[in-house]
Amino acid sequence: MNRLDRLTAILTQLQSKRLLRANEIAERFGVSLRTIYRDMRALEEAGVPIIGEAGQGYALVDGYRLPPVMFTREEALSFLVAEKVVEKVADRESSKNFQTAVYKIKSVLRQPEKDVIEHLSSHIQVRRKNSLQAAGKEQVLQGILDSLSEKKLIEICYTTFVEEQTSTRILEPIGVYFAFEQWYMIAYCRLRNDYRTFRLDRINALKVMDERFKGNHPSLQAYLEKIEKEENLTKVVIATKKSMVKYLQSQLYDQGFVLKEDCGDTVLLTFMTCSLEGFLRWIIMMADEVTIIQPQELKDRLKELLEVMLRRHSDAVAAFPKGGDHIK
Repeated sequence: MNRLDRLTAILTQLQSKRLLRANEIAERFGVSLRTIYRDMRALEEAGVPIIGEAGQGYALVDGYRLPPVMFTREEALSFLVAEKVVEKVADRESSKNFQTAVYKIKSVLRQPEKDVIEHLSSHIQVRRKNSLQAAGKEQVLQGILDSLSEKKLIEICYTTFVEEQTSTRILEPIGVYFAFEQWYMIAYCRLRNDYRTFRLDRINALKVMDERFKGNHPSLQAYLEKIEKEENLTKVVIATKKSMVKYLQSQLYDQGFVLKEDCGDTVLLTFMTCSLEGFLRWIIMMADEVTIIQPQELKDRLKELLEVMLRRHSDAVAAFPKGGDHIK
């Protein structure tokens, strides 16, 4: 990117936040802080009213606005991709709001970009079942976002995953994140007097309360990093053919992947996992192509599960000798 393009992009970025730190700009463009300082001086000399606060960052004088931004074709196409993804991973309310925002963005595009987006729209699809689109869950994510923005308590009716127990909780949310094909919320639970993780698709009802909370909670990123450090992780090593790694590739990091070692036609994959049971049930899909090297506990559990599967299959054959053909 040449300097003129960078200066224009910096101006756009300045309009997107109340305060912008120099290191944020430097990281975005892959340049030094010294270069950013020179760029900011150049903008000031060009008449842009920039306020620089020592140790804080840069901001535009309140009320200053640039002319409408023109998007490149690549940027316009990125909105189309984002629209398709949000439609599948967000709840109905958030998806609807995002679509409205995209309509406004499309309205300022030049006609050639509009034509390209219209043409490609039917050629891009995200195939994924969205558990938040179910009836009664349309505003779960949006409700949490409203609570976070106003620091208001939320009341939820929640059903746990393992015990299938339902209870009402009063929560102080600290953030939401998307992982393992699900949305999760981290919140301080007043019922348990501690931080808890909640799967959004397990929330049966949600209400944003009028009461505001004042808890001095950690940021979502800080909390997740703390949890990762405190987790009781177990080292798992498996072996498989090089040709089979591609079938595991998309989920490696979700399972705690840390190292790959080539051994001829075989690959050793090392993981650090907090759930041996969950890891085993993931790897069972390729049990005929995977060898567990360690730990022994995982090998024993695999043998146990396979015996259960064989026994259940044999019982099913005896119970249904006609393979269900007799069922009308």
